[in-house]
Amino acid sequence: MPYVMVQIPNSAAPATPQPRSVPTSADVARLAGVSRATVSYVLNNTSAVRISEPTRRRVHEAAKELGYVPHAAARSLRAGHSRMVLMPAPSMPIGPLYSQFINDLQWALSRLDYTVVQYASVGLRGDEAARAWAELRPAAVLVPVGGIGPEGVAVLKRSGARAVVTLGSERIEGAHSLLVDHEGVGRVAGAHLYARGRRRIGVVVPEEPGLKVFSKPRLDGVRGAVEGTDASVTVLPLAYEEESAARLAARWPELGLDGVFAFNDEYAMLLMRALQDAGVTVPDDTALVGADDLVLGRLLRPRLSTVHIELPAGRDLAELVDRAVRNPGADAETHHVHGATLVHRDSS
Repeated sequence: MPYVMVQIPNSAAPATPQPRSVPTSADVARLAGVSRATVSYVLNNTSAVRISEPTRRRVHEAAKELGYVPHAAARSLRAGHSRMVLMPAPSMPIGPLYSQFINDLQWALSRLDYTVVQYASVGLRGDEAARAWAELRPAAVLVPVGGIGPEGVAVLKRSGARAVVTLGSERIEGAHSLLVDHEGVGRVAGAHLYARGRRRIGVVVPEEPGLKVFSKPRLDGVRGAVEGTDASVTVLPLAYEEESAARLAARWPELGLDGVFAFNDEYAMLLMRALQDAGVTVPDDTALVGADDLVLGRLLRPRLSTVHIELPAGRDLAELVDRAVRNPGADAETHHVHGATLVHRDSS
């Protein structure tokens, strides 16, 4: 039987695609027909140099076409500091009011050409957390609700942070401080309940970890408002759970309370629902006051009385951060947040 030899050609291995080179500012300059310096001025929003609008457009379009973004580390090296503002994530629930404030602040900082980075330092607190933040070499650190001491501020500054800003009830040495008068919030609520004829006043104290920094001064404020009068104050521990609220409402006959400051609107709404389910009428049997003036409180029936807290505009705090970054040797500023006012509605 005749055999035929057939040669099978070797199949060439598919060519491995070569990785695309990372575009540079020189590539952008060539495509836009400008100098590398012009690319730098445009993409770094340099205000000291006037660039025409058509040129700016060409640079931005070229950068977009090539997929080019400025190198943050190189920019930091030229400026002598980064444009990163580190915002440690709070270790406790801070509620919609403060969440909105922080969102506004982040937006205002981005308009000033800062990059805001949220950092979740789970399990780290105080000076230990500050050392973890320092490793990222931020230009500024915003600590929304305490959690740092003078030594932590010193650690951050030694690492190159040009500004440390705290938002809380107490001033921290070496840091710019935005002080919120939580005691004043409780005082306004307590005074209102007393003026409405309520003499057996309960104050909700959340059981959630970390909220003591808010709840203790608010409790002290209620106590201060009725000190020396015929009114009494009862502490009401409450977890943010329906079961916890139902258990508290079931004890209402023995507690005999005719007024409650519920820490904030969220806890007030939780407690109001539980009291109504237990047959307690608001405000006839018990007047109820929250805090933060959330929109949802106006939709309840009865509408929720609350303490309105006037937090600073995010733009104002962003400008404080920018001033501190530009002039790190300036004295630390302290700003007091005022404006706790009672909004009287149906629940009290």
